[in-house]
Amino acid sequence: MNPRNPLAAALVLAVAIPALAAGPAQASDGEVRRTGSCTGSADVKIKAKHDDGRIELEAEVDSNHNGQVWRWSIRHNGDLAFVGRARTVAPSGSFEVERRAVNAAGIDAFKFRARHRASGQVCVVRVKL
Repeated sequence: MNPRNPLAAALVLAVAIPALAAGPAQASDGEVRRTGSCTGSADVKIKAKHDDGRIELEAEVDSNHNGQVWRWSIRHNGDLAFVGRARTVAPSGSFEVERRAVNAAGIDAFKFRARHRASGQVCVVRVKL
């Protein structure tokens, strides 16, 4: 690009700014991915997408320790939608939760929370679709 060519510079900005605004969390197929935070060394992430009139959710906690039992919950627009227990498994010491939720009118907000009782570690991640 020639720095003295204002048209070329404007073209680069016209292409770059919308791409940056979209952010890396929105995939081309409408899937939204988010990472959350944990009070310890584990990692948590969630992805959501529309699927046949419902919303498909996948959440994962990776603690790098096999055999841990975690309690988890998913809230949909503030209401408790799903609860359960999961055990981390080899090879990565992680567990995954997959659920399909009702697609409510407007924006659907989800909060995934997991707690490892023995260590007190808590992981939380939120996604809107």
